[in-house]
Amino acid sequence: MNDIKAKELLRKYASGNCSDEEKILFERWYVNLNSEDHFRLTEDELELAEQEMLARLPIAVLEKKNRLWPYIAVAASVTIAITAAVFLYKSDHRPVNHPVEALVKNDIPPGSNKAILTLADGTKISLTDALKGELTKQGGVSITKTKDGQLVYQVSDQVTGNKDVYNTVETPRGGQHQIILPDGSKVWLNASSSLKFPSSFNNTTQRKVELKGEGYFEIARMERKIPFIVVTDKQEVEVLGTHFNINSYADELVTKTTLLEGSVRLTSFINKARSGKSYLLKPGEQAIAGKGDVVSITNVDVNEAVDWKNGLFVFNKESLESIMRKLSRWYDVEVVFEDERLKKQLFGGRVSRFSSVTEVLDVLELTDLAHFKVVGRRIMVVK
Repeated sequence: MNDIKAKELLRKYASGNCSDEEKILFERWYVNLNSEDHFRLTEDELELAEQEMLARLPIAVLEKKNRLWPYIAVAASVTIAITAAVFLYKSDHRPVNHPVEALVKNDIPPGSNKAILTLADGTKISLTDALKGELTKQGGVSITKTKDGQLVYQVSDQVTGNKDVYNTVETPRGGQHQIILPDGSKVWLNASSSLKFPSSFNNTTQRKVELKGEGYFEIARMERKIPFIVVTDKQEVEVLGTHFNINSYADELVTKTTLLEGSVRLTSFINKARSGKSYLLKPGEQAIAGKGDVVSITNVDVNEAVDWKNGLFVFNKESLESIMRKLSRWYDVEVVFEDERLKKQLFGGRVSRFSSVTEVLDVLELTDLAHFKVVGRRIMVVK
């Protein structure tokens, strides 16, 4: 790319008028900015390029809406490479104090697929250690683990539903897991979450499960229109066949329900009797339930609500306090704020959940609003 083309792309990039292909071309060029093979920009143009990269870098490479697992790792590696280039550029032109650089020896890897399956009789099976194949049988229900790590329930036609026979899958801090329920519904559990469900849905009038933490659901339709119900501590969601995400962690102030496809009826709990107002959600809407019967419904970018399932952290003007709660659960770390005022700082960007904690903190530090120190499994947030 010659110097004229580089300057033209820089102007388009700065004004936000680049196509996806032009953004990638510009970012790849910027990674090799210090190479002798490339034409030179003026100091002002270099400064503008740096500012635009810092502002757009965490988001630009991963903007496409339809993301597939194989492409996420590639995009994440490109993002990390660009991040490294920005740091090199800053060090080449202006020395900067970068606390996270000293954390490599204390780096913490990301979470992974791991969970504990507790059977109705109290037997516990580590899904992390279990090999693929059949794990157990209980009353005509076969539980297997696929080569991809999914937990699959297969129920014989003769099995009848028993409301007293429940299994529970729990993910620890630093864990996630995918489950295929007896009716064929798929559930992705985020870190520090659990799902309690009957071993069979045959001959039942409803398919009821209990969720703690966060889960993404793809509900299978049945010939008999048996409603699927997800119960949390704050609400109940009833569906027939649809895709939705529920975030209901105990340490979060609100419960968020985001609908991607189909329709759901949400009932918020306002008393111990678990009764309250009902709301119908349409695709693209998110319901936020706090204390009492107050539920707000807004249109949102549903991809942001489920990017965790697709291997991403997405921060859209999100407080550092909220961001660090997510990192704490996924990396299984303790977070300590040196100054309580830092909790309210707002951040935006995207980064792979498969990055190490240092790589994620590096992206957050691009704003220069906060810095981080890692000591053991503790992250110190400092000015």
